[in-house]
Amino acid sequence: MEVHTFFLILLTILLSARVLGELAARLQAPPVIGELLAGILLGPSLLGWIEPSTVIKLLAEIGIILLLFEVGLETDVMRLVKTGTKPVIVALAGFLLPFLSGFAASHYLFDQSLLVSLFVGGTLTATSIGITVRVLTDLKRQGSPEAQIVLGAAVLDDVLGVVLLAFLYQFSVSGSVELAGTAKVLIFVALFMVLAPLAAKLMAEVIKRFARVSQIPGLIPTTVVALVLFFAWLAHAVGAPEMLGGFAAGLALSRRFFFPMGLTIAADPKFAQRMEDEMKPIIHLFTPIFFVMVGLSLNLRSIDWSSTFIWSFSLALFALAVAGKMASAFLIRETLHARIAIGLAMVPRGEVGLIFAELGRSSGIFNNELYAAMVLVIAFTTLLPPFVMKWFYGCYRGHFARRRSKA
Repeated sequence: MEVHTFFLILLTILLSARVLGELAARLQAPPVIGELLAGILLGPSLLGWIEPSTVIKLLAEIGIILLLFEVGLETDVMRLVKTGTKPVIVALAGFLLPFLSGFAASHYLFDQSLLVSLFVGGTLTATSIGITVRVLTDLKRQGSPEAQIVLGAAVLDDVLGVVLLAFLYQFSVSGSVELAGTAKVLIFVALFMVLAPLAAKLMAEVIKRFARVSQIPGLIPTTVVALVLFFAWLAHAVGAPEMLGGFAAGLALSRRFFFPMGLTIAADPKFAQRMEDEMKPIIHLFTPIFFVMVGLSLNLRSIDWSSTFIWSFSLALFALAVAGKMASAFLIRETLHARIAIGLAMVPRGEVGLIFAELGRSSGIFNNELYAAMVLVIAFTTLLPPFVMKWFYGCYRGHFARRRSKA
């Protein structure tokens, strides 16, 4: 590819992702939907202007790693510790029910292979904490009792999802489900999650000291990105996905990580906030490239839309994805309205679901038809819940107002 052609392609990707993301936000839809549509518009499904080249794929890989870094950075482990058993029950049930039901439907009902079915089930486990927080904030319910349960559950969901992603990555590399590979990944994840905060603690102290004396702007984002990339390389070196390294780095550098990093950052909240503020523009530059890449990798023209398989498969998975998350909320003692609100808030898959689907496609586990079906399920489970939540809270505003006054 000519250099000037690459510049034009990158310009088109960034601007289209921004414009359609803004449009989606104005329509009260998650911006990730707009970025996904940008890829569908530019790719072989519609205009056919851009093909997913090697360079674009590498930029998308950086986007995935930084996206998982942001997820880790915003993961509030202390919230999970403080909110008791209810979020744990909701998270575990909301993780296991969609996974097991999605796997069973894919493997036994639609006769898919063991590996494909594991990826299908894994894709249904995700909960997008970013979309959930946005909707609850818009409704001014972010401090409500049900919101605290949802946010605590979403934290654990993220951790469980990333660990499952590490296992699925190992299966995709080996091409089969192996106990030895699973044990290796499990040991690595445990060691990595223990040692990463120690390494990040040391690195944060070094960054903070140099930031005080540096004469050149940009020290913090440069060194933090270097740390994230190092963790990503280290993750790959021991047989886990690079994105797990990004998540571990974000989790360790989070000012809400209670041991041991939180002790250091909590003493200097200004530095922690400065680190987050300076990293956000870099994260928001690269992550849209990943979502556009998802759309570019999808060729809707090559799919036989008259086939009953894709519609029955996607509709069945959509129903299971919603039912699994909703059912998890009914395992705790809360009012009926609160349970429904919690279940709805746990439904959106968003960016984490797309990461699972993209790993399945890039590793050759999903063919184009399966990939399209999974993207449809993720899109609908991401797009519909925010509107339903707003309608539900609007209808039962009086009930939640009385609950707040009693509390």
